[in-house]
Amino acid sequence: MNIRKKVRWTLPPGTGRYAALDLWVRAAETQGWNEAEIQQVLDEVVEAEDDAAGLEVLTWYTAKQGS
Repeated sequence: MNIRKKVRWTLPPGTGRYAALDLWVRAAETQGWNEAEIQQVLDEVVEAEDDAAGLEVLTWYTAKQGS
């Protein structure tokens, strides 16, 4: 699945990937993402090498401010 849409949310500073993922999932659910889309992002974050890589995945699926 190739997801192109983005979630509008703000990552609190100093948040690790799992806490950030929890917040991101809540925002995605509120914004109408389906279960398969959320699961794909969840898998990518969990499979990331470390927190930085996991947060990079979430950043990719996050709408830039002002868009």
